[in-house]
Amino acid sequence: MSVGVAAFLVEVPFFFLGMPSGHDVEFHTYSWLEVLEQWKQGVIYPRWAAQANFGYGSPRFVFYPPASWTLGGALAGLLPWVVVPGVFIWIALVAAGLSMFVLARKWLDRRDAIFAATFYAINPYNLVVVYWRSALAELLASCLLPLLLLLVLRAGEARRVTIPLALLLAAAWLTNAPAAVMIHYSLALLVLIIAWRRRSPRILLTAAAAVALGAALAAFYLLPAIYEQKWVTIAAAIARGSRPQDNFLFIHTTDPDHDHFNRIMSLLAVGEMAVTVGAAWAAYKLRRRGELWVALTVWAAGCSALLFPLSRLLWDFLPKLRFMQFPWRWLLCLSMILTLFLSLGIKRWWVRITICAGFLLILGFGWWRVQAPWWDQAADLREMQDNMSDQIGYEGTDEYKPVGAELPAIDKDARRVTVVGPAHAAIHVFQWDAESKLFTVQMSAADEVAVKLFCYPAWRLEVNGHLVQPREKQGNGQMLIAAGAGNNRVLIRFTQTWDRKWGWWISAIALILMIALPYAGHFRGVQNP
Repeated sequence: MSVGVAAFLVEVPFFFLGMPSGHDVEFHTYSWLEVLEQWKQGVIYPRWAAQANFGYGSPRFVFYPPASWTLGGALAGLLPWVVVPGVFIWIALVAAGLSMFVLARKWLDRRDAIFAATFYAINPYNLVVVYWRSALAELLASCLLPLLLLLVLRAGEARRVTIPLALLLAAAWLTNAPAAVMIHYSLALLVLIIAWRRRSPRILLTAAAAVALGAALAAFYLLPAIYEQKWVTIAAAIARGSRPQDNFLFIHTTDPDHDHFNRIMSLLAVGEMAVTVGAAWAAYKLRRRGELWVALTVWAAGCSALLFPLSRLLWDFLPKLRFMQFPWRWLLCLSMILTLFLSLGIKRWWVRITICAGFLLILGFGWWRVQAPWWDQAADLREMQDNMSDQIGYEGTDEYKPVGAELPAIDKDARRVTVVGPAHAAIHVFQWDAESKLFTVQMSAADEVAVKLFCYPAWRLEVNGHLVQPREKQGNGQMLIAAGAGNNRVLIRFTQTWDRKWGWWISAIALILMIALPYAGHFRGVQNP
């Protein structure tokens, strides 16, 4: 109950100031509205965001993990739209707190476990995510870290741990890709520590099996996201300003707003590292020096080292690490470590309260003196809803735009179908859904037809029942279709490419194996009593 109350108190300013409008808020909220609209069209698992880029579309759902936009879409269908972001945030914070409670009860009494759960739910980094960043999928992923540590510490029980750990790793991939990268690197570090201390190579095999099974379970998302990267400008995700080297602690760039936010993150990171060191020392003095203490200490050191420019080579060469973009994202892990050390080592409540007050002062200083959060009012949220219902659309993101598409060059107000050349045409649009479009064009002469849609290899086009290959309009990537004189019936469908089909098959097979494994062990036990 205390976790739920604390999560609610975090949202009290929402009643007076509006909804926090952080860096990623529109990306998430428009995704939720898009998903809800596609569900109404019968598209169960969206891939193409039809109204992104003001109606030209984007394959964002191929690349962005489904957990957050599925939850957001469900909430948008069940609740008044203006409360959906707040309810999403509350659910994410409560989930984080409950997972920490499950972990903390292994070492702490109920009272201290409740403190750990409450502090972790509303830890300083989570508050930055809520008020400044609006990285809501990352916030949702915070509930996975305590469970990761709990399972790793039980890694010697191979049969009991492999499947739950695989499920957790699959959940990480399906929730937030940067968090999944952090979780997998953290798993590797923790497993090495535990295997070394227990002199048990079997733990390494258990972790490797869980990683493989987790990736297979999430293959329906992972395989298309990996294969289809060549069809989009994914490298834009690590453009100037979003590169690791532009986001180390106390770094300076040519963008003042970027540097202001970086200063807030830097102050917070220094505060978290300092308190973590003090609380770890206090836990050491209380003779809590066992396996947990060693694992947390090494993990904290690793997370802290990656925040500074000296770790640049690691960011450049370790697989996929640079796509985390922001080194201070490691505060997601460090905040969990801080919570445990604080609960294990600091027993006096006045000290705990003082530390919490100190973190609030850091955030308050950042709020008032460095960079204040931004806010959306109810009218702003309704405007998003209106933009969707009126087919106006919304701005897309560079990393998910198809290769050849140029966002500044598009005509936002273009009609769905227009004739490019001088020919006259009667155009009738019969269907214009996210993944299926049907229209006829009665042409006075052969000419090209421009469709308000970006070219993407997954689109399949038929003109009068014959497959045709579209052409990209030079300069903006819009789809052009050759149409002959007379009547042309054009059908455009978003098809299942081989990577998506195989992704679903791999996930299905992995799910069957996961269900069958426990029964296989039981059967062997019956055969060999």
